[in-house]
Amino acid sequence: MDITDRFAELVRGPEERCQLDLGALLIAAHARRDLDVDAELRRLDDLAAGCPGSDVEALTAYLCGTLGFRGDTEDYSNPRNSLLDVVLDRRKGIPISLSIVVLEVGRRLNIPLYGVGMPGHFLVRDAKDDNVFVDPFHRVRLDREGCEALFAKLHGSKARFEPRFLEPVGPRATMARMVTNLQRSFVGQGDRAGALWAQCLRVLVPGATVTDRRQLAAMLAANGRFDAAAQELDAIAEEGLGGVRDRIAATAMRAKLN
Repeated sequence: MDITDRFAELVRGPEERCQLDLGALLIAAHARRDLDVDAELRRLDDLAAGCPGSDVEALTAYLCGTLGFRGDTEDYSNPRNSLLDVVLDRRKGIPISLSIVVLEVGRRLNIPLYGVGMPGHFLVRDAKDDNVFVDPFHRVRLDREGCEALFAKLHGSKARFEPRFLEPVGPRATMARMVTNLQRSFVGQGDRAGALWAQCLRVLVPGATVTDRRQLAAMLAANGRFDAAAQELDAIAEEGLGGVRDRIAATAMRAKLN
């Protein structure tokens, strides 16, 4: 089974069996085809083995203090900040990739934590105390008021904060957000091939929208894969998610093959 099939099987299986660390590393393996996923999982095991405590405070002090995991404030949008193996190498990343390190090392230590998909900045929440959050990017702990202040700083004081922004999100939603970030990073660098495989992974995750799939079709066409783009548009129409516009677009794609 190739890495794309492994990723699809993982994200389409039961949520409770969806391993976040494995999914993140399968994403990274699309950027580095010789990546030893099992060896990278063992690196997370080793990180957990070196932690001197088994609570949130000890974990964050160890990862963000002793080991120096931190946010990449100089080159935030670089795709490498979304690739877990590279984040482990550099000990730098963006909020979601750093949060995955915290979550997965914590899981190995039986520290109950949740991922929190706050718009603009992923966080980690203590499962035992819903007023304790970890922001590994800035290497700080926050309460709910601190999270709201961070949201206002990111989006402006007029942006409306909603309590649901601090609710837990599961592995599937986390991986969907991760590949979306990665796709945008590749687009920003003008890397069409990277953006394409990231978008291919995005549509494999349950919950992908028609817009996501139409974007995939557009990206396939931009990479000269007109027949694959047409097939995606036909599938959208056949599944009752699209309509005449998708059929017409599919015909136009196939015309480019002649």
